[in-house]
Amino acid sequence: MPREYTPKVITANALLEGDVVYLTDADTWTRHLAEAAILTDEADAVFRLLTAQSRTAEVVDVYLAEVSTDMGTPSPTHFREEFRRNGPSNYHHGKQAELS
Repeated sequence: MPREYTPKVITANALLEGDVVYLTDADTWTRHLAEAAILTDEADAVFRLLTAQSRTAEVVDVYLAEVSTDMGTPSPTHFREEFRRNGPSNYHHGKQAELS
């Protein structure tokens, strides 16, 4: 029996800055997971992933990341994605500095 498809987002790293980015419904990149397009249809997710992977002048390492959608906003289901979302762990810069 096939596994049920779980919600996902498309994530990557911005080519020039290296920041973690997420694909939005408008096919733009955002640095905020809350703004990411939540993909619930597997065929649509694969199509959008292939399209995003072709944008090599903007991003690298594009892939689908599983999310939960409690209260309508995506949140990571895996430690790696939570770590990537929160930014570097060695000292405050980038996203962490903006929150301070």
